[in-house]
Amino acid sequence: MSVYYYEGAQILAPLTITSNEPTFDVDTVSLKKQRASQNVQRWELSFNTVGTADTQIDMFLGAVTDIDEVRTMVMPQLPAVDEAITVLIDNPTVGVTASKDVLQVTLESGETVGVIPKGTFFKFSNHDKIYVTTSETNLAETTPVINFFPRLRADLTTLHTLKLRGDAILTYYTSIDNMAGITFTDGVLSNAGTIEILEAL
Repeated sequence: MSVYYYEGAQILAPLTITSNEPTFDVDTVSLKKQRASQNVQRWELSFNTVGTADTQIDMFLGAVTDIDEVRTMVMPQLPAVDEAITVLIDNPTVGVTASKDVLQVTLESGETVGVIPKGTFFKFSNHDKIYVTTSETNLAETTPVINFFPRLRADLTTLHTLKLRGDAILTYYTSIDNMAGITFTDGVLSNAGTIEILEAL
């Protein structure tokens, strides 16, 4: 299983990954449900970290400075995805031009082999939005297609690529509700409390 880091400190379980997608929900006079999405979505993560003598200064400064700046980190994957992904290259090429708002993209055939499992977080090379696969993609197929959530946020051409594994970089803001400081639990270990980060759109 891969290890993920925030400001140099190892992220500990439990890790919470939440999809924030505002949706209106209304009951009609006949008690039928009507729901409508605003077609916007962002990922929100919360986790704890373990601080060491090597990371406590960066953790402290990260908690009290530059809260208005966009930061980056590798998007954590679910453990089952880490074990199942077998694609040989981390940046498969888009095979067919795709327009904004679609839920699937065709990839270049014959470029590489391997499987991108359902539940893989990834991004495209031309914008920062993180997506998650909704089905398995076998890149050995004649016409490999990747299905994902949420809807595509920017048009794609065959000059663009997927970014997987360590190249799936999440851009984020830290929540203003995070503790603005650090707690020492002994002479060496430190704790910044529960950290919440919000995908920067």
